[in-house]
Amino acid sequence: MAQFYSPKRRVTTRQSSQIFTVTVSDLDPFGQGVARHDGKAVFVPGVLPGEQAEIQLTEDKRQFAKGKLKRLLSRSPQRVEPRCPHFGVCGGCQQQHADEALQQQSKAAALVRMIARETGVTLQQEPVIAGPEYGYRRRARLSLAWQPKLQRLMMGFRQAASSELVAVEHCPVLRPELEQLLAPVRACLSGLQAVRRLGHVELVLADNGPLLVLRHLDALKEADRQALLAFGEREKVAVYLAPDSDRVEKLCGETPYYQVDGLRLDFSPRDFIQVNDAVNQQMVAQALEWLDIQPNDRVLDLFCGMGNFTLPLARRAAAVVGIEGVATLVANGQYNAHKNKLNNASFFHENLEDDVERQPWAAQGFDKVMLDPARAGAAGVMSHIVKLAPARVVYVSCNPTTLARDSNVLLNAGYRLARVRMLDMFPHTGHLESMALFINERAPEVAAK
Repeated sequence: MAQFYSPKRRVTTRQSSQIFTVTVSDLDPFGQGVARHDGKAVFVPGVLPGEQAEIQLTEDKRQFAKGKLKRLLSRSPQRVEPRCPHFGVCGGCQQQHADEALQQQSKAAALVRMIARETGVTLQQEPVIAGPEYGYRRRARLSLAWQPKLQRLMMGFRQAASSELVAVEHCPVLRPELEQLLAPVRACLSGLQAVRRLGHVELVLADNGPLLVLRHLDALKEADRQALLAFGEREKVAVYLAPDSDRVEKLCGETPYYQVDGLRLDFSPRDFIQVNDAVNQQMVAQALEWLDIQPNDRVLDLFCGMGNFTLPLARRAAAVVGIEGVATLVANGQYNAHKNKLNNASFFHENLEDDVERQPWAAQGFDKVMLDPARAGAAGVMSHIVKLAPARVVYVSCNPTTLARDSNVLLNAGYRLARVRMLDMFPHTGHLESMALFINERAPEVAAK
Protein backbone atom coordinates (compact mmCIF):
# COMPACT_ATOMS: atom_id res chain seq x y z
CA MET A 1 0.00 0.00 0.00
CA ALA A 2 1.39 3.37 -0.98
CA GLN A 3 2.04 5.86 1.77
CA PHE A 4 2.15 9.55 1.02
CA TYR A 5 4.17 12.02 3.02
CA SER A 6 2.43 15.21 4.01
CA PRO A 7 4.70 17.62 5.82
CA LYS A 8 3.15 19.26 8.86
CA ARG A 9 2.99 23.02 8.87
CA ARG A 10 5.69 24.43 11.07
CA VAL A 11 4.48 26.56 13.92
CA THR A 12 7.25 28.87 14.98
CA THR A 13 7.48 30.52 18.34
CA ARG A 14 10.14 33.18 18.22
CA GLN A 15 11.70 34.63 21.29
CA SER A 16 13.31 38.04 21.27
CA SER A 17 15.71 39.69 23.69
CA GLN A 18 14.60 43.07 22.41
CA ILE A 19 13.06 45.35 25.01
CA PHE A 20 10.53 47.89 23.75
CA THR A 21 7.80 50.16 25.09
CA VAL A 22 4.05 49.51 24.82
CA THR A 23 0.90 51.17 26.11
CA VAL A 24 -1.74 48.77 27.42
CA SER A 25 -5.25 49.50 26.17
CA ASP A 26 -7.30 46.72 27.74
CA LEU A 27 -7.39 43.88 30.24
CA ASP A 28 -8.32 40.37 29.17
CA PRO A 29 -10.49 38.13 31.41
CA PHE A 30 -7.36 36.46 32.79
CA GLY A 31 -5.93 39.75 34.04
CA GLN A 32 -3.31 40.18 31.33
CA GLY A 33 -2.72 43.61 29.86
CA VAL A 34 -3.40 43.85 26.11
CA ALA A 35 -1.24 46.10 23.91
CA ARG A 36 -0.48 46.40 20.18
CA HIS A 37 2.94 45.98 18.62
CA ASP A 38 3.84 45.38 14.99
CA GLY A 39 0.15 45.07 14.14
CA LYS A 40 -0.62 42.25 16.58
CA ALA A 41 -1.96 41.90 20.11
CA VAL A 42 0.63 41.48 22.86
CA PHE A 43 -0.46 40.00 26.19
CA VAL A 44 1.55 41.16 29.19
CA PRO A 45 0.79 40.02 32.77
CA GLY A 46 1.11 42.67 35.44
CA VAL A 47 0.28 45.75 33.33
CA LEU A 48 -3.04 47.63 33.51
CA PRO A 49 -4.97 49.70 30.94
CA GLY A 50 -3.45 53.14 30.43
CA GLU A 51 -0.01 52.11 31.69
CA GLN A 52 3.21 52.36 29.69
CA ALA A 53 5.76 49.66 30.21
CA GLU A 54 9.01 48.28 28.91
CA ILE A 55 8.49 44.65 28.00
CA GLN A 56 10.37 41.72 26.52
CA LEU A 57 8.70 39.18 24.25
CA THR A 58 8.53 35.61 25.52
CA GLU A 59 6.46 34.29 22.59
CA ASP A 60 6.04 35.76 19.13
CA LYS A 61 3.45 34.02 16.99
CA ARG A 62 1.75 34.95 13.75
CA GLN A 63 -1.43 36.41 15.26
CA PHE A 64 -0.34 37.40 18.77
CA ALA A 65 2.60 37.67 21.11
CA LYS A 66 3.27 37.35 24.83
CA GLY A 67 5.62 39.45 26.85
CA LYS A 68 6.95 39.92 30.35
CA LEU A 69 7.16 43.18 32.23
CA LYS A 70 10.66 44.61 32.61
CA ARG A 71 9.90 48.11 33.89
CA LEU A 72 6.72 50.04 34.56
CA LEU A 73 6.92 53.58 33.13
CA SER A 74 3.56 54.91 34.36
CA ARG A 75 0.99 53.80 36.92
CA SER A 76 -2.77 53.50 36.53
CA PRO A 77 -4.97 54.98 39.28
CA GLN A 78 -6.62 51.53 39.34
CA ARG A 79 -3.37 49.85 40.39
CA VAL A 80 -3.42 48.71 44.03
CA GLU A 81 -0.93 47.04 46.34
CA PRO A 82 -1.55 43.26 46.49
CA ARG A 83 -2.49 42.09 49.96
CA CYS A 84 -0.97 38.65 49.63
CA PRO A 85 2.77 38.26 50.36
CA HIS A 86 2.87 35.39 47.84
CA PHE A 87 1.36 37.39 44.94
CA GLY A 88 3.30 36.92 41.71
CA VAL A 89 4.66 33.56 42.80
CA CYS A 90 1.58 31.59 43.91
CA GLY A 91 -0.54 30.45 40.98
CA GLY A 92 -3.84 31.02 42.80
CA CYS A 93 -4.46 34.73 42.18
CA GLN A 94 -3.40 36.75 39.16
CA GLN A 95 -5.18 40.10 39.57
CA GLN A 96 -4.56 41.44 43.08
CA HIS A 97 -2.68 44.39 41.52
CA ALA A 98 -5.93 45.61 39.89
CA ASP A 99 -8.71 47.18 41.91
CA GLU A 100 -11.97 45.33 42.30
CA ALA A 101 -13.95 47.56 39.92
CA LEU A 102 -11.46 47.06 37.08
CA GLN A 103 -11.43 43.28 37.55
CA GLN A 104 -15.20 43.03 37.45
CA GLN A 105 -15.60 45.47 34.56
CA SER A 106 -13.06 43.67 32.37
CA LYS A 107 -14.62 40.25 33.00
CA ALA A 108 -18.20 41.45 32.52
CA ALA A 109 -17.28 43.22 29.29
CA ALA A 110 -15.44 40.11 28.03
CA LEU A 111 -18.51 38.01 28.76
CA VAL A 112 -20.82 40.31 26.77
CA ARG A 113 -18.32 40.43 23.87
CA MET A 114 -18.01 36.64 23.75
CA ILE A 115 -21.77 36.12 23.84
CA ALA A 116 -22.21 38.67 21.03
CA ARG A 117 -19.44 37.10 18.93
CA GLU A 118 -20.66 33.51 19.32
CA THR A 119 -24.44 34.01 19.28
CA GLY A 120 -25.03 37.34 17.54
CA VAL A 121 -26.97 38.55 20.61
CA THR A 122 -25.83 41.89 22.03
CA LEU A 123 -26.89 42.29 25.64
CA GLN A 124 -26.77 45.14 28.07
CA GLN A 125 -23.98 44.73 30.60
CA GLU A 126 -25.65 44.11 33.97
CA PRO A 127 -24.35 44.64 37.51
CA VAL A 128 -21.98 41.92 38.66
CA ILE A 129 -23.11 39.52 41.38
CA ALA A 130 -20.29 39.84 43.91
CA GLY A 131 -19.33 39.51 47.55
CA PRO A 132 -16.23 40.55 49.53
CA GLU A 133 -13.07 40.55 47.41
CA TYR A 134 -10.99 39.11 50.27
CA GLY A 135 -11.79 36.56 52.94
CA TYR A 136 -14.36 34.84 50.71
CA ARG A 137 -13.00 31.36 50.03
CA ARG A 138 -14.47 28.69 52.30
CA ARG A 139 -12.65 25.73 50.76
CA ALA A 140 -9.00 25.15 49.90
CA ARG A 141 -6.73 22.19 49.11
CA LEU A 142 -3.10 22.59 50.15
CA SER A 143 -0.36 20.33 48.83
CA LEU A 144 2.10 18.71 51.24
CA ALA A 145 5.72 17.86 50.44
CA TRP A 146 8.49 16.57 52.69
CA GLN A 147 11.86 18.29 52.08
CA PRO A 148 14.55 15.71 52.93
CA LYS A 149 17.48 18.15 52.84
CA LEU A 150 15.81 20.62 55.17
CA GLN A 151 14.02 17.90 57.14
CA ARG A 152 10.77 19.83 57.16
CA LEU A 153 7.24 19.69 55.78
CA MET A 154 6.21 22.20 53.14
CA MET A 155 2.50 23.12 52.92
CA GLY A 156 1.16 25.41 50.24
CA PHE A 157 -0.19 26.00 46.74
CA ARG A 158 1.36 25.41 43.33
CA GLN A 159 3.47 28.14 41.81
CA ALA A 160 2.29 29.85 38.64
CA ALA A 161 3.12 27.70 35.58
CA SER A 162 5.05 25.24 37.74
CA SER A 163 4.64 22.08 39.79
CA GLU A 164 6.76 23.58 42.57
CA LEU A 165 5.09 24.63 45.82
CA VAL A 166 4.84 27.99 47.49
CA ALA A 167 5.01 27.65 51.26
CA VAL A 168 1.86 29.51 52.28
CA GLU A 169 1.70 31.14 55.70
CA HIS A 170 -0.94 33.74 54.85
CA CYS A 171 -3.75 33.64 52.30
CA PRO A 172 -6.04 36.70 52.45
CA VAL A 173 -8.62 35.22 50.04
CA LEU A 174 -9.37 32.45 52.54
CA ARG A 175 -12.08 32.95 55.10
CA PRO A 176 -10.32 34.30 58.20
CA GLU A 177 -11.37 31.21 60.18
CA LEU A 178 -9.35 29.08 57.71
CA GLU A 179 -6.40 31.44 57.28
CA GLN A 180 -5.73 31.46 61.02
CA LEU A 181 -5.53 27.65 60.92
CA LEU A 182 -2.65 27.55 58.42
CA ALA A 183 0.16 27.75 60.97
CA PRO A 184 -1.44 25.38 63.54
CA VAL A 185 -2.24 22.80 60.83
CA ARG A 186 1.33 22.81 59.51
CA ALA A 187 2.71 22.51 63.05
CA CYS A 188 0.42 19.58 63.81
CA LEU A 189 1.23 17.72 60.57
CA SER A 190 4.97 18.36 61.01
CA GLY A 191 4.85 16.46 64.29
CA LEU A 192 3.26 13.30 62.88
CA GLN A 193 5.27 10.09 62.48
CA ALA A 194 3.76 9.83 58.98
CA VAL A 195 4.96 13.31 57.99
CA ARG A 196 6.96 11.93 55.02
CA ARG A 197 3.92 10.08 53.65
CA LEU A 198 1.20 12.72 53.48
CA GLY A 199 -0.62 13.70 50.29
CA HIS A 200 -2.61 16.89 50.80
CA VAL A 201 -4.86 18.60 53.31
CA GLU A 202 -8.24 20.23 52.65
CA LEU A 203 -9.73 22.97 54.79
CA VAL A 204 -13.45 23.68 54.59
CA LEU A 205 -15.52 26.20 56.53
CA ALA A 206 -19.02 24.92 57.20
CA ASP A 207 -21.66 27.05 58.87
CA ASN A 208 -21.03 25.08 62.07
CA GLY A 209 -17.26 25.50 62.00
CA PRO A 210 -14.11 24.45 60.12
CA LEU A 211 -13.15 20.95 59.10
CA LEU A 212 -9.93 19.32 57.93
CA VAL A 213 -9.48 16.37 55.57
CA LEU A 214 -6.03 14.74 55.60
CA ARG A 215 -4.99 12.54 52.70
CA HIS A 216 -2.40 10.05 53.99
CA LEU A 217 -0.59 7.44 51.91
CA ASP A 218 -0.03 4.83 54.65
CA ALA A 219 -2.16 3.67 57.56
CA LEU A 220 -1.74 6.07 60.48
CA LYS A 221 -0.32 4.81 63.73
CA GLU A 222 -2.32 5.32 66.89
CA ALA A 223 0.00 8.08 68.11
CA ASP A 224 -0.72 10.11 64.94
CA ARG A 225 -4.45 9.56 65.27
CA GLN A 226 -4.32 10.79 68.85
CA ALA A 227 -2.29 13.85 67.82
CA LEU A 228 -4.87 14.75 65.15
CA LEU A 229 -7.70 14.15 67.61
CA ALA A 230 -6.05 16.47 70.15
CA PHE A 231 -5.55 19.09 67.42
CA GLY A 232 -9.23 18.92 66.43
CA GLU A 233 -10.41 19.28 70.02
CA ARG A 234 -7.95 22.10 70.76
CA GLU A 235 -8.72 24.13 67.61
CA LYS A 236 -12.42 23.17 67.45
CA VAL A 237 -11.95 21.61 64.03
CA ALA A 238 -13.74 18.51 62.70
CA VAL A 239 -11.04 16.10 61.50
CA TYR A 240 -11.46 13.55 58.71
CA LEU A 241 -8.93 11.03 57.45
CA ALA A 242 -8.71 10.03 53.77
CA PRO A 243 -6.71 6.80 53.27
CA ASP A 244 -7.59 6.89 49.56
CA SER A 245 -9.44 9.05 47.05
CA ASP A 246 -12.81 7.37 47.67
CA ARG A 247 -13.10 7.09 51.45
CA VAL A 248 -13.18 9.45 54.41
CA GLU A 249 -13.21 8.54 58.09
CA LYS A 250 -14.48 11.01 60.67
CA LEU A 251 -12.06 11.24 63.56
CA CYS A 252 -13.93 13.94 65.49
CA GLY A 253 -16.42 16.76 65.08
CA GLU A 254 -20.00 17.33 63.94
CA THR A 255 -21.46 16.70 60.49
CA PRO A 256 -20.84 19.88 58.46
CA TYR A 257 -23.66 21.88 56.93
CA TYR A 258 -24.35 25.16 55.16
CA GLN A 259 -27.52 27.18 54.76
CA VAL A 260 -29.16 28.58 51.66
CA ASP A 261 -32.62 30.12 51.22
CA GLY A 262 -33.42 29.32 54.84
CA LEU A 263 -32.63 25.62 54.38
CA ARG A 264 -29.94 23.56 56.08
CA LEU A 265 -27.93 21.26 53.79
CA ASP A 266 -25.73 18.65 55.47
CA PHE A 267 -22.76 17.58 53.36
CA SER A 268 -19.82 15.22 53.33
CA PRO A 269 -16.31 16.72 53.18
CA ARG A 270 -15.95 15.28 49.67
CA ASP A 271 -19.20 16.82 48.39
CA PHE A 272 -18.99 19.76 46.03
CA ILE A 273 -20.19 23.04 47.55
CA GLN A 274 -19.76 26.51 46.09
CA VAL A 275 -16.51 28.05 47.33
CA ASN A 276 -17.93 31.57 47.70
CA ASP A 277 -20.92 31.53 50.05
CA ALA A 278 -21.85 35.22 49.61
CA VAL A 279 -22.08 34.84 45.83
CA ASN A 280 -23.87 31.49 46.13
CA GLN A 281 -26.66 33.04 48.21
CA GLN A 282 -27.20 35.78 45.60
CA MET A 283 -26.92 33.33 42.70
CA VAL A 284 -29.65 31.08 44.08
CA ALA A 285 -31.90 34.07 44.77
CA GLN A 286 -31.37 35.38 41.21
CA ALA A 287 -32.16 31.97 39.69
CA LEU A 288 -35.39 31.77 41.68
CA GLU A 289 -36.40 35.24 40.53
CA TRP A 290 -35.59 34.62 36.87
CA LEU A 291 -37.41 31.28 36.76
CA ASP A 292 -40.52 33.00 38.18
CA ILE A 293 -41.66 29.80 39.89
CA GLN A 294 -45.43 29.37 40.23
CA PRO A 295 -47.11 27.02 42.76
CA ASN A 296 -48.20 24.59 40.00
CA ASP A 297 -44.83 24.47 38.19
CA ARG A 298 -42.88 21.28 37.58
CA VAL A 299 -39.16 22.12 37.51
CA LEU A 300 -36.19 20.13 36.23
CA ASP A 301 -32.77 20.73 37.83
CA LEU A 302 -29.96 19.23 35.75
CA PHE A 303 -26.44 18.73 37.19
CA CYS A 304 -28.12 19.36 40.53
CA GLY A 305 -25.31 18.31 42.87
CA MET A 306 -26.64 17.86 46.39
CA GLY A 307 -29.57 20.21 45.81
CA ASN A 308 -28.14 23.74 46.06
CA PHE A 309 -30.88 24.91 43.64
CA THR A 310 -33.20 21.90 43.85
CA LEU A 311 -34.32 22.36 47.44
CA PRO A 312 -34.95 26.14 47.27
CA LEU A 313 -36.95 25.47 44.07
CA ALA A 314 -38.97 22.80 45.89
CA ARG A 315 -40.11 25.39 48.45
CA ARG A 316 -41.96 27.22 45.67
CA ALA A 317 -42.89 24.70 42.96
CA ALA A 318 -45.34 21.80 42.82
CA ALA A 319 -42.54 19.33 42.07
CA VAL A 320 -38.81 19.43 41.37
CA VAL A 321 -36.68 16.68 39.82
CA GLY A 322 -32.90 16.81 40.28
CA ILE A 323 -30.52 14.86 38.04
CA GLU A 324 -26.89 14.27 39.02
CA GLY A 325 -24.10 11.94 37.89
CA VAL A 326 -22.44 11.46 41.30
CA ALA A 327 -24.25 8.91 43.47
CA THR A 328 -23.13 10.33 46.84
CA LEU A 329 -24.45 13.78 45.92
CA VAL A 330 -27.81 12.26 44.94
CA ALA A 331 -27.98 10.43 48.28
CA ASN A 332 -27.22 13.62 50.18
CA GLY A 333 -29.81 15.53 48.15
CA GLN A 334 -32.44 12.95 49.03
CA TYR A 335 -31.41 13.04 52.70
CA ASN A 336 -31.60 16.84 52.85
CA ALA A 337 -34.95 16.93 51.07
CA HIS A 338 -36.34 14.56 53.69
CA LYS A 339 -34.73 16.47 56.55
CA ASN A 340 -36.21 19.76 55.30
CA LYS A 341 -39.63 18.11 54.77
CA LEU A 342 -39.58 18.78 51.03
CA ASN A 343 -41.42 15.70 49.81
CA ASN A 344 -41.96 17.23 46.38
CA ALA A 345 -38.24 17.01 45.54
CA SER A 346 -36.90 13.82 43.93
CA PHE A 347 -33.41 12.94 42.74
CA PHE A 348 -32.10 10.61 40.03
CA HIS A 349 -28.56 9.29 39.59
CA GLU A 350 -27.95 9.48 35.84
CA ASN A 351 -25.09 10.20 33.46
CA LEU A 352 -26.18 13.24 31.45
CA GLU A 353 -23.58 12.52 28.78
CA ASP A 354 -25.36 9.26 27.89
CA ASP A 355 -28.53 8.94 25.82
CA VAL A 356 -30.90 10.88 28.06
CA GLU A 357 -33.95 9.81 26.04
CA ARG A 358 -33.98 6.46 27.84
CA GLN A 359 -33.58 7.89 31.34
CA PRO A 360 -36.72 7.78 33.53
CA TRP A 361 -37.02 11.54 34.03
CA ALA A 362 -36.90 12.27 30.30
CA ALA A 363 -40.52 11.26 29.62
CA GLN A 364 -41.87 13.70 32.21
CA GLY A 365 -43.10 17.19 31.41
CA PHE A 366 -41.54 20.32 32.93
CA ASP A 367 -42.48 23.99 32.95
CA LYS A 368 -39.07 25.40 33.90
CA VAL A 369 -35.48 24.09 33.68
CA MET A 370 -32.45 24.89 35.80
CA LEU A 371 -28.98 23.67 34.86
CA ASP A 372 -25.53 24.15 36.37
CA PRO A 373 -23.05 21.99 34.43
CA ALA A 374 -19.29 21.59 34.80
CA ARG A 375 -16.81 23.29 32.44
CA ALA A 376 -17.64 20.86 29.62
CA GLY A 377 -21.14 22.33 29.48
CA ALA A 378 -24.44 20.58 28.80
CA ALA A 379 -24.16 19.47 25.17
CA GLY A 380 -25.64 16.04 25.95
CA VAL A 381 -28.98 17.42 27.18
CA MET A 382 -29.56 20.63 25.22
CA SER A 383 -31.55 18.99 22.42
CA HIS A 384 -33.77 17.26 24.98
CA ILE A 385 -34.39 20.53 26.80
CA VAL A 386 -35.65 21.91 23.50
CA LYS A 387 -38.04 18.95 23.21
CA LEU A 388 -39.36 19.61 26.71
CA ALA A 389 -40.12 23.20 25.60
CA PRO A 390 -40.04 24.79 29.08
CA ALA A 391 -41.20 28.38 29.38
CA ARG A 392 -37.91 29.44 31.00
CA VAL A 393 -34.38 28.09 31.30
CA VAL A 394 -31.71 29.38 33.69
CA TYR A 395 -28.17 28.28 32.86
CA VAL A 396 -25.35 28.77 35.41
CA SER A 397 -21.96 28.54 33.72
CA CYS A 398 -18.32 28.31 34.81
CA ASN A 399 -17.09 28.41 31.19
CA PRO A 400 -18.24 31.15 28.80
CA THR A 401 -17.16 29.10 25.77
CA THR A 402 -19.55 26.22 26.49
CA LEU A 403 -22.25 28.65 27.59
CA ALA A 404 -22.10 30.31 24.18
CA ARG A 405 -22.16 26.92 22.41
CA ASP A 406 -25.16 25.64 24.40
CA SER A 407 -26.95 28.99 24.07
CA ASN A 408 -27.05 28.59 20.30
CA VAL A 409 -29.11 25.39 20.65
CA LEU A 410 -31.79 27.28 22.56
CA LEU A 411 -31.63 30.32 20.29
CA ASN A 412 -32.06 28.17 17.19
CA ALA A 413 -35.12 26.60 18.82
CA GLY A 414 -36.83 29.97 19.25
CA TYR A 415 -35.68 30.94 22.74
CA ARG A 416 -34.66 34.50 23.56
CA LEU A 417 -31.53 35.19 25.57
CA ALA A 418 -33.07 37.73 27.92
CA ARG A 419 -30.49 38.28 30.68
CA VAL A 420 -26.85 37.52 31.43
CA ARG A 421 -25.02 38.41 34.66
CA MET A 422 -21.44 37.78 35.62
CA LEU A 423 -20.76 35.99 38.90
CA ASP A 424 -17.58 37.13 40.65
CA MET A 425 -17.24 33.73 42.30
CA PHE A 426 -13.41 33.86 42.41
CA PRO A 427 -12.12 37.46 42.76
CA HIS A 428 -8.50 38.08 41.66
CA THR A 429 -8.49 35.04 39.38
CA GLY A 430 -9.12 34.37 35.71
CA HIS A 431 -12.30 32.39 36.39
CA LEU A 432 -15.28 33.83 34.51
CA GLU A 433 -18.59 32.52 35.81
CA SER A 434 -22.03 33.71 34.79
CA MET A 435 -25.73 32.93 34.65
CA ALA A 436 -28.18 33.38 31.79
CA LEU A 437 -31.95 33.48 31.40
CA PHE A 438 -33.66 32.09 28.28
CA ILE A 439 -37.38 32.66 27.58
CA ASN A 440 -39.39 30.49 25.22
CA GLU A 441 -40.82 32.89 22.64
CA ARG A 442 -43.27 30.23 21.47
CA ALA A 443 -44.78 29.84 24.95
CA PRO A 444 -47.18 32.39 26.44
CA GLU A 445 -45.18 35.53 26.95
CA VAL A 446 -43.80 36.01 30.43
CA ALA A 447 -42.05 39.28 31.02
CA ALA A 448 -38.39 39.00 31.97
CA LYS A 449 -37.58 40.19 35.41
